[in-house]
Amino acid sequence: MNGRWTKYWVTGALLALLAGCSSKPTDRGQQYKDGKIEQPLALVNQPNAKGRPVNGKDFGDQVSEIRFASSSLYTRQTNTYSAIENWLLAGGDTRQLRLFGLDAFQMEGTDNYGNVQFTGYYTPVIHARYTRQGEFQYPLYRMPPRSKGRKLPSRAQIYSGALDERYVIGYSNSLMDNFIMDVQGSGYVDYGDGRPLMFFGYAGKNGWAYHSVGKELIDRGEVKREDMSMQAIRKWADEHSPEEVRALLETNNSFVFFKPEDFTPVRGASAVPLIAKASVAADRSLIPPGTVLLAEVPLLNNDGKFTGKYEMRLMVALDVGGAIKGQHFDIYQGIGPEAGHMAGFFNHYGRVWVLKSAPGTGTTLFSNAQNHQNGSMLVSASQ
Repeated sequence: MNGRWTKYWVTGALLALLAGCSSKPTDRGQQYKDGKIEQPLALVNQPNAKGRPVNGKDFGDQVSEIRFASSSLYTRQTNTYSAIENWLLAGGDTRQLRLFGLDAFQMEGTDNYGNVQFTGYYTPVIHARYTRQGEFQYPLYRMPPRSKGRKLPSRAQIYSGALDERYVIGYSNSLMDNFIMDVQGSGYVDYGDGRPLMFFGYAGKNGWAYHSVGKELIDRGEVKREDMSMQAIRKWADEHSPEEVRALLETNNSFVFFKPEDFTPVRGASAVPLIAKASVAADRSLIPPGTVLLAEVPLLNNDGKFTGKYEMRLMVALDVGGAIKGQHFDIYQGIGPEAGHMAGFFNHYGRVWVLKSAPGTGTTLFSNAQNHQNGSMLVSASQ
C-alpha cells in the first residue's frame, strides 16, 4: 500500500495474531517428503508441475501497473516480462518455458523439500463518521508527536482517552474493525457522506511490543490451536460483550496510527499499485522487487480448509514484510470483506519457481519457439 513499508512489522503482527495456526502437514498443502533441495534457488530444466497459469490477464495488468508506476523496475525486468508474455500467448505450457528463453529456479521451501509457505493479507474497508455519533464511538487516530526514544501511551491508555481529541481522524462503529485495520497496517474508510473512500495509510505506531490476541485466546483455551484464524477471533468477539472484547485487545499494548489520503490505489513497498492474487510480499534479500514467480498455490474452500487441489499462478514480488523471510510469501488478496475472509485463513504450502530470462537468449530463441509452435499446429492440422 502507499507507505506499505509498514509490512516490515505489520505482517509479523498478523502472523503473530494467527500464532499456533498449525495442523497436520497435508492439511496445509505440504506435498513433498523426499528430493531434498540443497540451495535456496535451484535451476531446473522445467517445473515439475501440471497445468497452466489461471491468472494470465491479472498478471498482465500487474506488469502494466509496474510499467506506468516504476520505469526503472520495469526496465530491469523487461526481458523476463516480454518472454513470459510470449509464453502465455503460446499457451503457457510449463514444459516449454525454455523454448521462450526462460529459466526456472525452484525454491527449496521452508523444509528444503520444496514446500514454500503462503500467507495472505488484504485491505479492509471500515465505516466511520467525522464526529462521535450513534454507533460510531471508536476513535481512529493520526500520529501524535513523540519525543525521541519515548513511547506513546499503550493501547489500554489510548482506549481510556490518553490522547487529545485533536488527533482523532474519525469514529468507527467497531473496535474490532479498528483493530483489524491496525493489524493490516492500512485500509479504506467510508465516511458515509457519498464521497470516495478515504485511504488510511500507515503513519507509525506507539512503540510498545506486540502481543498476539490469537495466542492469548489459545492460551486461555477459548479457541483451539488448529482452529485459530482471523475469523475465529471475530467469532469470539461477536459472542462476547464489548467490555470483554476491549479487555482482550488491551492485552496487546501495540497501537497503529494512520494518515488519511484521498482515494488512492493500494500500493506495495515498490510504490506500484497491487493487483489481487498477482502480487506478493517477499524477502527482498532473496527475491528482488519485480521478480516473477510461478506458484502452485493450494486451493482452499470457503471454510479455509485445503481441498487437496492446486492452481498455477503468476505473481510479482512488489511488497515486503517483517515476518516474510526466506521461503515465504504473503499473497495480496484484494480489498474488502471477501478478500479478508480468505486472507484470514491462508497459512498453507505450495511450490514456487522463480522465472528469469535466460542469459544470451532473445529473438532467435523466441523465433525457434514460434517455429516449434507452428510446426506442432501444422502436424495437428494434417492429422
